[in-house]
Amino acid sequence: MRIRLPRLTLLRRVLPHSLLGRSLLLILAPLVIVQAVALQIFYGNHLDIISRRFALAIAGEIAVTIEILNRCPAGTDCTWILHSARPQWEMTMRLEPKASLPRGRRTTLIGPVDRDLAEALRQRVARPFSVDWASDPEFVLIRVQLADSVLDVQAPRKRLYTGTIYLFVTWIVGSALLLFVIAALFMRNQVRAIRRLAVAAEAFGLGRDAGPIKPEGATEVRQAATAFNRMQERIRRFLQQRTEMLAGVSHDLRTPLTRLRLALAMLPAQEETRQEIADMNADLEEMDRLIGGYLSFARGEGVEQPHLVDLAQLLDEVAAAARRAGANVTLDAPAGIGAWVRPDAFRRVMTNLVDNACHHARRVALTLGRVGTHIVQITVDDDGPGIAPADRETVFRSFVSGSPGGTGLGLTIARDIARAHGGEITLEDSPLGGLRARVVLPL
Repeated sequence: MRIRLPRLTLLRRVLPHSLLGRSLLLILAPLVIVQAVALQIFYGNHLDIISRRFALAIAGEIAVTIEILNRCPAGTDCTWILHSARPQWEMTMRLEPKASLPRGRRTTLIGPVDRDLAEALRQRVARPFSVDWASDPEFVLIRVQLADSVLDVQAPRKRLYTGTIYLFVTWIVGSALLLFVIAALFMRNQVRAIRRLAVAAEAFGLGRDAGPIKPEGATEVRQAATAFNRMQERIRRFLQQRTEMLAGVSHDLRTPLTRLRLALAMLPAQEETRQEIADMNADLEEMDRLIGGYLSFARGEGVEQPHLVDLAQLLDEVAAAARRAGANVTLDAPAGIGAWVRPDAFRRVMTNLVDNACHHARRVALTLGRVGTHIVQITVDDDGPGIAPADRETVFRSFVSGSPGGTGLGLTIARDIARAHGGEITLEDSPLGGLRARVVLPL
């Protein structure tokens, strides 16, 4: 019993599916981790030590000032002590006589600097205090409760911060972005070469010969593109040689058949031989039809180039040909649906399917439509006896015929051509009571 892990399933959904996305993730993730570790080491150790030292310096200077104020004789003017603090310690101090601090300490900055300053004030000053970070953008306002007054201190913020942290963060973020942009540009060029190779392979598989592709990208991608071009050339040469050979075989086989027809036509018309001559002519026609079917199967209609074809017009021609042969064929095909197909080959697909349906049924219905935005669907329905579900794949095999006198190649050729176009043919139950042949093609 296989156990599915929900976390792994969720991770697969979140992770990018494209090669470019995964490559960039492999580059970006270690880069971010390394930069985060470096920032944590600097911020958590070096900066933390500097922040505590800055806070202890300010708290110590405030504590010294308070100690000097306490030792100032009663009744004397001690304002000179506060005035001396500004040039010496770069802090502005003043006393609020007969004032008291409100309950609770005001602190508006959450971070190590605020915590370090508060802890330093508790250690060095050891008196009730409040810290205001929000009232002034350039100073930190510190108020300390004395015996009969409140000491107001304006400490410059720059004394609590070091400029290296901003420089360090800027360097980390900037270098990460620069490396990511360079990696994205480089990987996009590599992936673009792979995409072009994939598009060319798909087009060649659908019979759309766009010519050789230009090798570009990394060495391995260039090697793959070069190998693909050589493969295309070998397949083209093979198809050309096979077509020329089959054309010669067709001529060589049909030449004696033509001589036999002429010989039979020149025989004297006698009552006792008329039936035998008619039977031999029928056998010759059957042999010619069998040779045509075998050659079409071997040729595979692979040398024809694809074109954008109006499928409604093509199906109308197929239905009209079937009606001229005496079949009852209806067509429902909206205009404006086109697909890139090899016209003669695809016409043969539909002709084989329609002829097969007409051979077994009295009524045949052709329907054309879209499935989504990238797939076109054609159905051939009939009211004949149909085919059992277990035998529907068997009839697609070569030389397996569903009726006496058949070659067993009609459905085989039809599916082979449909698959060469990137499509498929399936057999189903028909709403008319017989068999439905469903043809799907990419647009």
